Amino acid sequence: MGRSTMQTILFDMDGVLYVGDRPIDGAAGVLEWCRREAIPFRFVTNTTSRPRAALVEKLQGMGIEASEEEIVTPPVVARQWLAQRADGPVGLLVPTATEEDFSPLRRANSEGDPVSAVVLGDLGDRWDFATFNRAFRWLKKNPDAVLVALGMTRFWEAEDGPRLDVGPFVRGLEYALDRDAVVLGKPSAPFFRLAVEAMGGRIDQAWMVGDDIMGDIDGAQRAGLRALQVRTGKFRPEDLDRGISPDGVLDSIAALPEWWEHKSNR
Repeated sequence: MGRSTMQTILFDMDGVLYVGDRPIDGAAGVLEWCRREAIPFRFVTNTTSRPRAALVEKLQGMGIEASEEEIVTPPVVARQWLAQRADGPVGLLVPTATEEDFSPLRRANSEGDPVSAVVLGDLGDRWDFATFNRAFRWLKKNPDAVLVALGMTRFWEAEDGPRLDVGPFVRGLEYALDRDAVVLGKPSAPFFRLAVEAMGGRIDQAWMVGDDIMGDIDGAQRAGLRALQVRTGKFRPEDLDRGISPDGVLDSIAALPEWWEHKSNR
């Protein structure tokens, strides 16, 4: 497989480059290899608890050079989408640190305010019944209001064990309202395509490297990319028995350069 068939790479972050605050061995070296080989890449993440500047700082603390422009997050995509379509205030249920990514938009300040959209991100420990019900009431009051999900990740692997992400809460609102959400994070096809297009790449020549068999691998493949599964982060051996077939399986991101060279020489 020559370089023309793998011109761009999308890297998931949590579970591929690091787990919690612990870097994956060899991750920094792989990104340096990408730069030496002039392989365009982007970091893609459903993380909504931190703005891109904080993610850059985290990566740099692990020896991985990155810029904000190289990181594609759901808030950035959602802001662009809402700026073109929202014709009224927006109800934001996102982490405080992420609110700045939506600063140009008009915000609803109370439960009684009419909204054109409600944006759901991963609130973590801030989720409670009152918050969940506020989102429900905003959307129930206006049948035309759009539920915007910053991803549909089911859970993530924290240092103290698995934790629920935003996906289960979005599904609950979809069920209660009999209304589908607009998903602007993984595993939605527009999210993957926007990340590839930002590099000037082609979908059929792009690869996704991820640890989530559904959100990363299946989502990317459905969008037209090929996908490599790493055995780190949230990966479990039984993931490979779900009927989803990655285009390759790596023990970790550290194995990518060797995999690349082996395929290129075939």
